[in-house]
Amino acid sequence: MASPKILGVHEKPPLAQWIPLSFQHVFAMFGATILVPLLTGLNPSTALFTAGTGTLLYILVTGAKVPVFLGSSFAFIPALIGIGQQYGRAYALGGAIFAGLFYCIVALIVKFAGKSWIDKALPPVVIGSVIVVIGLNLAPTAINEAMYVGSSGAAQDYSLVYVSIAVVTLAIAIVATVFLKGFFNTISILIGLVGGYVFTLIMGAIFPAYHIINFDTVRAAKWFALPFLQTDDAGRYFWLAPQFNLVAVLTFVIVSLATICEHLGDTLTTSRVVGKDFLKDPGLHRTLVGDGLATTWAAIWGGPPNTTYGENIGVMAITKVYSVWVIGGAAVIALVLSFCQKFGAIIQTIPGPVLGGISMLLYGLIASSGLRTLVEEGVDYQDKRNLTISSVIMVIGIGGGMLQFAVGSNFVFSLGGVALATVVGIVLNLVIPKSVS
Repeated sequence: MASPKILGVHEKPPLAQWIPLSFQHVFAMFGATILVPLLTGLNPSTALFTAGTGTLLYILVTGAKVPVFLGSSFAFIPALIGIGQQYGRAYALGGAIFAGLFYCIVALIVKFAGKSWIDKALPPVVIGSVIVVIGLNLAPTAINEAMYVGSSGAAQDYSLVYVSIAVVTLAIAIVATVFLKGFFNTISILIGLVGGYVFTLIMGAIFPAYHIINFDTVRAAKWFALPFLQTDDAGRYFWLAPQFNLVAVLTFVIVSLATICEHLGDTLTTSRVVGKDFLKDPGLHRTLVGDGLATTWAAIWGGPPNTTYGENIGVMAITKVYSVWVIGGAAVIALVLSFCQKFGAIIQTIPGPVLGGISMLLYGLIASSGLRTLVEEGVDYQDKRNLTISSVIMVIGIGGGMLQFAVGSNFVFSLGGVALATVVGIVLNLVIPKSVS
């Protein structure tokens, strides 16, 4: 049997394959994209609308050369909540607008100063270690979804039912990945999701403990609604117009320093997965502008800031389908779903353990890409310098290292996880002499 065909960045699949391939990316990003607005008091439909349109904007800015999906950023959650509580959500959106514009300023610096400094600051030992951290940093989320009711991680909330659903979902995805051929291999993630969902429905009809899918939200949802309008307590629609003050702007600009590091890490990961150097073509300045404008665009419409999504990078890693047409199709689907609340509500019924089972495979593939970088680039761990840099990056990133300081009277800005690990790795690489052995 022939191996599955790999779709390159500019290859367009037939329509019959295009739609399910794009839906696969929608399933991958959906949970995280709507979770951010749920946590910050924004409208999930707005987030879906700005994720779809923001991704299309990114594709336009990067000349359709980078297959990346943009969704709601978790890194801005503390800023959205802190500024929202202190000044109001409108001021948080105003700060997010300037965060996106700051991306563009950094992009201009990169354009005129070049990117040779990136090669010096980010050798393979840093790049590979950061990519490993990006994947493994998401691992607790996958495990919590797969094992605990409410993803709390508390011992009393452990659920054997959840574990069994996650295991079945993961098993179906693995079988589809390893044994299916041709087109069905490329939609192995979608097969795993559908298989886990159907398993949960069947078991729920037989055993009460498995009855965890609730369609009440689907019945209550409207068929059509404008996604960028908010509703007040009286049920009246309004547009949440951004407002501005200095504290909000400075806060979001500071946070964007961390998210720029995450952008760099995700771009490096995508380059490794696809096999193209996107830092050179279309260039880091283009990807930064695309990400920044998508964030500013999202805030204008009342949505949370956008960021490149590791979940969708994982989908590409396992399917070997790198087509920007597929990513663009997913963006259009997300845009359509943002207007159709009832269909979006159906996707929200996907159980946590089903997502957890799939995520165990997706997030692991991202980490494996980092290991492949370290191996293929011949990083020598007999060298104490490499060993030290890699060790510190992984411990800080995976262990949840955090740097916090106050901004204003009540809000605490934090830099942690992948972003802090990336910054520390860059600093260590610059200060530790290469003569260390």
